[in-house]
Amino acid sequence: MEAKKLGLVLGIITIVAAFTRILHILEAPEVQHALLGEFNFIIPGMLKLASSPGKDQQEKPLVILPNLTSCHESMGRSDLPVYCCPPMNQSNVAIIDFQFPDPSLPLRVRRPTHLLDDNYISKYKKAITIMKSLPDTDPRSYTRQANLHCLFCTGAYNQQGSNSPLNIHRSWLFFPWHRMLIYFHERILGSLIGDDTFALPFWPWDIPEGMVIPEMYMKAPFFHEARDFSHFPPSVVDLDYSCTTPSSEDYRCFESGLGPEDQVHTNLVMMYNQMVAGAKKMELFMGCPYKAGEGGSCNGPGTIELAPHNTVHKWVGSNLNPGSREDMGVFYSAARDPIFYPHHANIDRLWDVWRTLHGNKVITDPDWLDSSFFFYDEKLQLNRIKIRDVLSIRKLQYAYEKVDFTWLNNRPKPSVPLEVARNILRMRQNAKQQQLQRNDILSSNFSPHGRFLDATLRTRVNRPKVRRTKKEKEEEEEILVVHGIDIPEERYVKFDVYVNVVNETIMNPRFREFAGTFVHIDPGVTRVARESNIEVFRKKTDLKLGISELLEDLEAEGDENIWVTLLPRSEGCINTTVDGLRIEYIR
Repeated sequence: MEAKKLGLVLGIITIVAAFTRILHILEAPEVQHALLGEFNFIIPGMLKLASSPGKDQQEKPLVILPNLTSCHESMGRSDLPVYCCPPMNQSNVAIIDFQFPDPSLPLRVRRPTHLLDDNYISKYKKAITIMKSLPDTDPRSYTRQANLHCLFCTGAYNQQGSNSPLNIHRSWLFFPWHRMLIYFHERILGSLIGDDTFALPFWPWDIPEGMVIPEMYMKAPFFHEARDFSHFPPSVVDLDYSCTTPSSEDYRCFESGLGPEDQVHTNLVMMYNQMVAGAKKMELFMGCPYKAGEGGSCNGPGTIELAPHNTVHKWVGSNLNPGSREDMGVFYSAARDPIFYPHHANIDRLWDVWRTLHGNKVITDPDWLDSSFFFYDEKLQLNRIKIRDVLSIRKLQYAYEKVDFTWLNNRPKPSVPLEVARNILRMRQNAKQQQLQRNDILSSNFSPHGRFLDATLRTRVNRPKVRRTKKEKEEEEEILVVHGIDIPEERYVKFDVYVNVVNETIMNPRFREFAGTFVHIDPGVTRVARESNIEVFRKKTDLKLGISELLEDLEAEGDENIWVTLLPRSEGCINTTVDGLRIEYIR
């Protein structure tokens, strides 16, 4: 690089000398003036080139790395400061690089909660009891384990070399970070009872046999008081659960009102959409690319993180804690409930299942692969572990017991016959044209400042490409983008998105018109105290929904536009704005 700059400087000197000689030879003033103009253009350009960094300097790695010396008070909710930091300064702790376990050791096999036997439950009970007895000064203690989630989910750590807070939700960090968390948690539990084969269970709420709170989590030491009593067995989990706050004194959540069989069916269709139809491309499933620095942050969660991850958190959380349904209902306190771990073991399993269904796809961006986090292991050693280290569960020496993917056979059907729907949509289009001819302003139009979601929003969205071939659809997924979602007051926000709906009152995820859902749990991270010298920022969110299969099932692939409905499901939508909707294509 220095040699390149030296060469440019010598070149400039040579050019200056040559121009001086030429000007001396030429006597015509107008020619001299023209040449001086060219000279004044060339030399600044060369100086700028000499001073600009090379390509190797411009493309600095944007890997995520937490600054362990920066731990500070954060926000558990937008109205609740919390302090989750370790009791001792971490700056002097020796750090080791993560090493894969010995491949000759027995495989840890994670089993579904509904198939656990008494012997296993007895071992797990002993392990968690010991963990809960450890002092808070021990990073293996239950409190310190729970606080790990609080630390990384509320912005308690800054990124290294930046004042930007670090948050592992709502981006491509979500799956790998939680895999690391439960992996080390599992190893610690096993070591406390001297069992190298001990494995956490997973709560398979995605299959009919697992759609109730597991029986073992209704008894000590796995029972947790901060749960919704009305959702205890035999209540079936609602994977599209919605809460609202009609007034500050009347917090309530919406129960679906479905019977057990209908709720199971709705859950299965929801899983099909989140794992298959709406998740055909990497970013749709994994979330947006989050990179180092404020400019690299993003806010775009993948399908599974939105629901059922967020919705199950809310469904389990206590209705007696109306602020955010603590403990499971908000991130700072979620890991205090023992059911957090089988819940996230199932999330981790679904990541592995998705990769299997979609050709073992993996992100190849080195900024993602080399992003690192720190976790204590069972030997009290602080490990630096990279995302590339956790891509193979086989290398981590654990596996999941196989269960049937019942949801694979639950492709949804339209709510009404397609011919009926097309006639109604055609009449709606004609009515809109008449309004436009009368210069009426439709309520669904977007202003430069966006549109509030204080009521159902129905609008028409143009499609740039129609009648794509099978090959084109395989190469590019058509996505509906709800862009510029702005939540000025951090709070719970949920709305569902539908395409070509003719009757919003009967809509739920079991119908083909369902494109996806947006679920925002107050992370607190954007309200950290300014006196801590932390950069405070809020990014708008883009919701990206894969709709290629949906359009095929609705026989709308040849249509030049589609009707999109945003259906608010929480009171938080009243102050939420959306900048607009558009169609994009991703490979």
